[in-house]
Amino acid sequence: MMNIERAVITAAGPGQRGIPLQTLVDRDGVPRSALAILLRDIQDAGIRKVAVVIRPGDEEAYLEAAGELAEGLTFLPQEQPLGYGHALSLAAAFTEEQAFLHLVGDHLCVSDAAAGCARQLVEVARAEACAVSAVQATRETTLSLYGAVGGLKVPGAEHLYRVECVREKPTPTVAEQELVVPGLRAAHYLCFFGMHVLTPGVMEALSVRLAAAEGTPVNLSAALDDLARREKYLAFEISGHRHNLGVPYGLFQAQLALALRGVDRDQVLAEMVTLLAQRGGGLA
Repeated sequence: MMNIERAVITAAGPGQRGIPLQTLVDRDGVPRSALAILLRDIQDAGIRKVAVVIRPGDEEAYLEAAGELAEGLTFLPQEQPLGYGHALSLAAAFTEEQAFLHLVGDHLCVSDAAAGCARQLVEVARAEACAVSAVQATRETTLSLYGAVGGLKVPGAEHLYRVECVREKPTPTVAEQELVVPGLRAAHYLCFFGMHVLTPGVMEALSVRLAAAEGTPVNLSAALDDLARREKYLAFEISGHRHNLGVPYGLFQAQLALALRGVDRDQVLAEMVTLLAQRGGGLA
C-alpha cells in the first residue's frame, strides 16, 4: 500500500492568488476561508504536512486565512509566473521523492459522501499504489476550462479508469478524436477535479519539460501525459462536485453547494423559496 503523508496546494497564479483567501460558510455553518476548507479536507484524509505555493509576500495573508490550521504549513514562493507545472515543481524537495496529494487553490470540492473528496482519492491511490487523478464527467461546452483524460474503464472497478492520454483545455474536436471514454454520456468527457495523488514520476517529467521549455510556461497536463506512458496512472470519479472559484459566480455556486449539504440546509432552502416568491412574475 502506497504511503501518502504530504500535500501541496498551488496558489501562485496571477488570477489565483487571492481566491483561497475568500471567506465562505462551511458545511458546519462556520465562516472559513477557502484555504481553511481545503486544509480541513486534507486533514480528513490523514495528512498533516502541507506546502502552499504562493507569490512572494503573500505569506502573512495565507497564515491568517489558515487560522488554527496554520501550524506546520510550509510556504514555497514562486518568484516568476512560469506556469502551473513550474509552480508544482517547486515542491520537489518538500515531497521527498514520495507520493503526495495535490490540490489547486482556486477549486473547492464538495463531497456527496460521508468521506471528503481528498480522503476518497487518497484511499483509492493507497489501494492501487499508483498516481490517481480525480475527475468529473463534464459537458464539452466547458472543456476550455479544464485538463481532460482519455482512457478505458478498469474492469470490475466502479468509477475507475486507466489513463491513456491527457490534454490541457482541449477543443471539442480534439476531445472527440482523442478523449472519448466508453460508457460516458454523449458529449461528456473526464475532466480534472483539481485534485490528484501524484508520484515522483511527475516531478521527473516536469523537470524534463521545464528544461526543454527554456523559461516558457509549462502546464501540468503535459507532464501527466508523459506519466501515462511511463507508469500505471488512473482516473477516479469522486462522489462529489468541483467548483471553480475563479469563474463568474464560482464562489456563489460553491457557497450554495456547501449550504445545501450542511447544517443550515433547511434554512437556506426556505430563504431561497422566499426570495423566489418575492420575485413573483418577474421570473417569467
